[in-house]
Amino acid sequence: MKKLMYAAIMAAVALPPAGALAADYNFALVPKAMNNPFFDLARDGCYKAQEELEGVTCNYIGPGEHTELEQIQIVQDLISQGVDGIAVSPSNAPAMGKALKAAVEAGIPVMTWDADLLEEDKGIRATFVGTKNYDIGVNLAKIAMARHPDGGKVCLQTGGAAAANHNERLKGIRDTLSGKDTGTPPGEPLSGENGWTEVAGCPLITDDDGNKAIQGMTDILAKEADLTAFISTGAFTQWFDNAYRQAAEPYKDKMESGELSIIVADTLPMQMAQLKDGLSNGQVGQRPFEMGYRAMFVLKDLAEGKSVEDPIYTGLDVCTPDNADSCLAQ
Repeated sequence: MKKLMYAAIMAAVALPPAGALAADYNFALVPKAMNNPFFDLARDGCYKAQEELEGVTCNYIGPGEHTELEQIQIVQDLISQGVDGIAVSPSNAPAMGKALKAAVEAGIPVMTWDADLLEEDKGIRATFVGTKNYDIGVNLAKIAMARHPDGGKVCLQTGGAAAANHNERLKGIRDTLSGKDTGTPPGEPLSGENGWTEVAGCPLITDDDGNKAIQGMTDILAKEADLTAFISTGAFTQWFDNAYRQAAEPYKDKMESGELSIIVADTLPMQMAQLKDGLSNGQVGQRPFEMGYRAMFVLKDLAEGKSVEDPIYTGLDVCTPDNADSCLAQ
């Protein structure tokens, strides 16, 4: 149904047939922020696709830092410039949905990656390329449940409050820990279901800011001496390796004994090193390189009038200290 909605919109703006399109394409890959090592990998994938696809330019452009309004402005500027296609990871799903309507009205193919639009806006974009975000939350929670079968006190940490991908991950965590449907994303906080209770002050909102993420983790671990699990839906918690190590090191013995778990999304190189060094109890990784790489192929298909699958999931890597040397997809 979503594909039909998108096809109808594109037909209404008279998208020219494939043979009438120019041979060269300028496609934009828009991250939430350009100071983010996760999105650096997506950029590298985009540039790799540029090398392989004749006549395709990867225009990697986004806010220097995680700024929702700046991302909206960048997308609006790309529409005004008349780029040939836009792939965006929305920081603010409702606002980006409104902005992308102008792209479709201008005949510019649009897709999302990493993060998606709200359900009611998904007909605007052709497809989503990335992780099934709910499953990230499910797998983060499964690691916690394996280590703490009786439950306990948990603090969740997330990205932007309006980021659909992080809200879906939160719901995946809450549904899995509680054993029931906790409602629309991000789900309702846990208050004893299956033995799990969310502590006051959580979830911690980071706005994808690594310094804010570290400070939030440091404060909650100091405040909640009997915390069972700290679960983060994004890599921001561990981006700054030295700062994270300093924050986690005092709790290494508790983590090793099973008294405390720190479990974080993503499997960037510094995160895998932290896992192997006993400063993390689990990582659930996405594949950002593949997201950026596949986005260029999808946009080329769309620009040439071809249909594409929706959604396109890029898979997950679930890593623990037991499989840290073999868990990453090749």
